[in-house]
Amino acid sequence: MLSDFFVLTQCSVRLSKKKPGNNYSRFQGNGQIAIKFSVKQKANHYGTPPSTPCTDWTPSVWSLVHEIEAIFNTVIPYQHPRASFKMHPYSCDTFVALPPSTKRQRIIFGKNSDRPCDEVQEVVYFPARDYGAGEKVECTYIEIEQVAHTYAVVLSKPAWLWGAEMGANEHQVCIGNEAVWGRESADDDEALLGMDLVRIGLERADTAEKAVDVITELLEKYGQGGSCMEDECSFTYHNSFLISDRKEAWLLETSGKHWAAERVEGGYRNISNQYGITTKIDKEHPQMRDYARSQGWWDGETQFNFATVYSFTTTARIEASGSRYCEGKKLLEKSNGHITAETMVDILRDKESGINMEGMFMTTGSMVSVIPTDPALPGVHYFTATPDPERSVFKPFVFVKNINELKETSSPSYGPDDPVKKKPRFQSKPDRKHELFVKHELVAAITESYKDRGKKITESLRQLEKEKMTQMEDILSHGIEEADFLANLFSSSVREEMAVYGKS
Repeated sequence: MLSDFFVLTQCSVRLSKKKPGNNYSRFQGNGQIAIKFSVKQKANHYGTPPSTPCTDWTPSVWSLVHEIEAIFNTVIPYQHPRASFKMHPYSCDTFVALPPSTKRQRIIFGKNSDRPCDEVQEVVYFPARDYGAGEKVECTYIEIEQVAHTYAVVLSKPAWLWGAEMGANEHQVCIGNEAVWGRESADDDEALLGMDLVRIGLERADTAEKAVDVITELLEKYGQGGSCMEDECSFTYHNSFLISDRKEAWLLETSGKHWAAERVEGGYRNISNQYGITTKIDKEHPQMRDYARSQGWWDGETQFNFATVYSFTTTARIEASGSRYCEGKKLLEKSNGHITAETMVDILRDKESGINMEGMFMTTGSMVSVIPTDPALPGVHYFTATPDPERSVFKPFVFVKNINELKETSSPSYGPDDPVKKKPRFQSKPDRKHELFVKHELVAAITESYKDRGKKITESLRQLEKEKMTQMEDILSHGIEEADFLANLFSSSVREEMAVYGKS
């Protein structure tokens, strides 16, 4: 896959002119990712290093750069061989479908979290809790005031940070976020991460609209910023959020402290790292339009289009064929009127569209939620807690009383000794693999190396998943009869998955 004379030796670093064998250290610019990797010359087939090291940019190095471009489905806008380059990762897809696009008066929410390939994503549960006056909550980088009461939440989150990529709460509010880039530079200064805002929104809001209010109030007060990757590199971005509850969904898009929100009351919607709110704006930052006009992005006379004004790309570019956004929209349209949990799982597993991402950024965790519009019926939330949904099991979680800690999918905790908490940050990277991740990783290697064995393992995992979804269909249709049975539903499903791995 790589050039004849060079090999990518690290998954996760700025590309500048250095001798082979040196790390090309990360770069940062205008909210774009700092790619971290090493390039070294390959040895010949006897294992002897080449006698003449490459001391400058050669066609082979440029070939490698172009291969990196292909991995990220982007163009590296370098200006000179000696200059660093900037590039955007294309990652994460979030979907929501509402009646009449779905079956049985249900809302279906789904997300693939695409993150650095060596990052561990855990699934954790936090019960509802009361707090005293004046208490604070420590987020990933900053401390903010705590509220008197937080709701129970289940989260899928990168193990190194406080916030979450996606999750749900006891009121069946679901939130997923996306990285977006626009005219406004993403901030390096540490503030709230978009992932922090996902968790806070779930802990404090009992409807989707209230989650919009919670997130935007804190965004305006504290701002968003800080590295979104567990690395010394500065990987920063703005955020968009897709938020749903039992009756509607909201799309919230941000640029610094400015934002716009659109209500979605029916049909389906998906987002993929691009601004998507155009002229239908149901809520907005009070200075959003004035700020755009002061920057020369909007003339104050033409119809205000948030995506056009605040992003680098036009609406036509967003709709361009071949993009993951467009492919996701097509997959939703294909099942319009009968979208189910199974439909959403299939979409998240789709590799041809790029939605199930592979490479340096890959799908490290997935979520599908099924929320009946009838408040008497429970919601069911499926999580993988492992990379690549094609090789993972979507395991059910239902909010009931007395849920125990999700030990098998909780990563080790390092407390105040965690390198994320110490300054300078990220000087080392501890082992964050949870029990399920370790077993899944081993079996993934077997599946890759032994196709027949891998096929049998996958069949067993799909059968387990099908059985769980059948069980949940009864609960979704008729309600909960034995709540105690569901208290360990997710953990018991994880143990059944690991039992399949144990037989492999």
